[in-house]
Amino acid sequence: MKIYQTDEIRNIALIGAAKSGKTTLAENMLFEGKVINRKGTVDDKNTVSDYRQIETERQISVNTSLLYTLHEGKKINILDAPGFSDYTGDILAAVSVADTAIFTVNGQNGVEATTENAWRQAEKAGTPVVFFINQLDHHNANFDEVVKALKDYFGDKVTLTQYPVRTGEGFDSIIDLMLMKMLKFKQGGGAPEVLDIPAAELDRAEKLHRTLVENAAEGDESLMEKYFETDSLDLNEVRQGIQKGMVSRGVFPVFCGASKHGVGVNRLMDFIVFTCPAPSCLPARKTTSGKEFHCKTTEPAGLFIFKLANEQHLGEVSMIKVYGGEIFEGQDLINPRTGNKERISQLLIVNGKNREKIERVVAGDIAVTIKLKDARANDSLLDPKAADAGFEPIVYPEPIFTTAVKAVSTTDDEKLGSILQDMHKVDPTFHAGLSRELRQLIIQCQGEYHLNTVKWYLDHVFKIDAEFYSPKIPYRETITKAAKADYRHKKQSGGSGQFGEVHLMVQPYFEGYKDPTDFPVRGKEEHQLNWGGKLIFNNCIVGGSIDARFMPAILKGIMERLEEGPLTGSYARDIVVYVYDGKMHPVDSNEISFKLAGRHAFSTAFKNAGPKIMEPIYDVAVRMPEDMMGSVMTDLQGRRAVIMGMDSDNKYQIIRAKVPLAEMDRYSTSLSAITSGRGTFTIKFAEYAQVPGDVQTKLLKEYEEKLKEED
Repeated sequence: MKIYQTDEIRNIALIGAAKSGKTTLAENMLFEGKVINRKGTVDDKNTVSDYRQIETERQISVNTSLLYTLHEGKKINILDAPGFSDYTGDILAAVSVADTAIFTVNGQNGVEATTENAWRQAEKAGTPVVFFINQLDHHNANFDEVVKALKDYFGDKVTLTQYPVRTGEGFDSIIDLMLMKMLKFKQGGGAPEVLDIPAAELDRAEKLHRTLVENAAEGDESLMEKYFETDSLDLNEVRQGIQKGMVSRGVFPVFCGASKHGVGVNRLMDFIVFTCPAPSCLPARKTTSGKEFHCKTTEPAGLFIFKLANEQHLGEVSMIKVYGGEIFEGQDLINPRTGNKERISQLLIVNGKNREKIERVVAGDIAVTIKLKDARANDSLLDPKAADAGFEPIVYPEPIFTTAVKAVSTTDDEKLGSILQDMHKVDPTFHAGLSRELRQLIIQCQGEYHLNTVKWYLDHVFKIDAEFYSPKIPYRETITKAAKADYRHKKQSGGSGQFGEVHLMVQPYFEGYKDPTDFPVRGKEEHQLNWGGKLIFNNCIVGGSIDARFMPAILKGIMERLEEGPLTGSYARDIVVYVYDGKMHPVDSNEISFKLAGRHAFSTAFKNAGPKIMEPIYDVAVRMPEDMMGSVMTDLQGRRAVIMGMDSDNKYQIIRAKVPLAEMDRYSTSLSAITSGRGTFTIKFAEYAQVPGDVQTKLLKEYEEKLKEED
């Protein structure tokens, strides 16, 4: 394949809600570029983009596909991203490396939840945006209402470059405001017939053309001066102004079409190659040390791995964008994260599952490499002379959906854990790990759709039966008052026996607490507990009733009980212990005896010291359309939420609340149902707080029943 230079490359991401026609648009773009000679369809399960089994079964995109097409001597790299917000990691990766994001908008449904989510991602990444209002051949399509909604949600810089003569069945003609011509398309695509604008449309077209030219001129001072002088700009000047406006995110052009029939696709591709920015026109990509790469071949070699994927017959592949120099086979680069060398063994240009070797890739291009030793998404590979720091990473969202999982067969436990770790490597928004505290394998992801994808792979690819269930809650146990207890451990079974007796007192730990005056503190140890809080262990033994060599064993017994609290088996914290008396035997006393005596004495004292269960409380910020605020508020209050405040964000409201983690199980699913997918939320640990009395009683009863079952 020809090696395309930086100014001959355009990188676009197709972004939009499910069923907005992204994959169909991509298929038509490949057909227009003569990269394929026959168009597939989603219904026939034969598109270039959705080639994986899970995608053909579900008829939706699940992973970002890398494609390319050709037009007017230029190469257009296409990243076809999934359409559900649960796959936000793929959407974010795509908009982070694309030079333009093409937002496909369903002409019937208008702005959808995924559109809004993707807009926020593109805004963070600073990516130029073009809107393509699709499916205008449907009888329910309403172009004007969709444009109104786009302006309502995304501002007045949403700028018409086209509008349909009419929508519905038979839709084939578009008024193009840049060319000031009517374009009539044949069913099936191809270059349109260029006609004069009908007299009935001329006034509207001229008015909208003036708005377009004004917005284009605002992107460049010299263009603005010319526009004031001549009251017009030629086509090249309009293109120049729109491109600069797109780069500064001051103009968001709107195109229209029906990708199913190829209407509008050829003209959109014209716009991509003649107006959308080349990679070198975008702001520089910075490394974490501040070094800038401008997508030029004269710069040191540098690439960014924005996505990993597992492909049949290839194994793990790395999708890369080159930000400097040239990358070629056999080249040695440095991964700043590890400091290790990576050799580029193969470079591939891909169209879905179709792959073609290429000898080198220049700055600005997107390609695939394989067989890297230790590569992850977000890694950079750089020329050794410029490898002081990697490119600024993509900041992925925190998980919002948590579940526990276990293999049905215990023989699959290790295999399951390994598979889940590999899934995390490929998808950084998916997390899995064994919780020592909960004694569960925990999965965290972006929602129920995301989890269902994991389930599909376990069932169909890895053939592992797994059970999914609600995770335990990491409660904490502590005390509210002082209490004393003693315990004698005595065991005799031939030969030397076991004997140890411990008398101790416990009291709550808090800043500024006072030691009792009943007995002197002869030695104090302060332990910061791994799970939060403190244990203060005091040796108050006088007269040698317990030898000092047994004190570590007593502490060990108490520590073991802290790890499995007396009330519910949860971690205990914030306790002061005073060991003030006891007895030992000259022959039978040993460390195990005092460990057990200390453990039991502590447990008894704990239960007599006004014990309480503490639950994790999280700061939750819920963002939803203002007309859905009442329903969201009612749902939160049903989850024992304490509302802390409310903010407004344009047409949205944000509720800030403190909510017990125990009440947040599957909240993402509930919020999606309440808000038709438009609500989003963030969740962050805040503090531990005492559970209500009825909840504590319920937890104690459940733990007692569990112990009986285990016995």
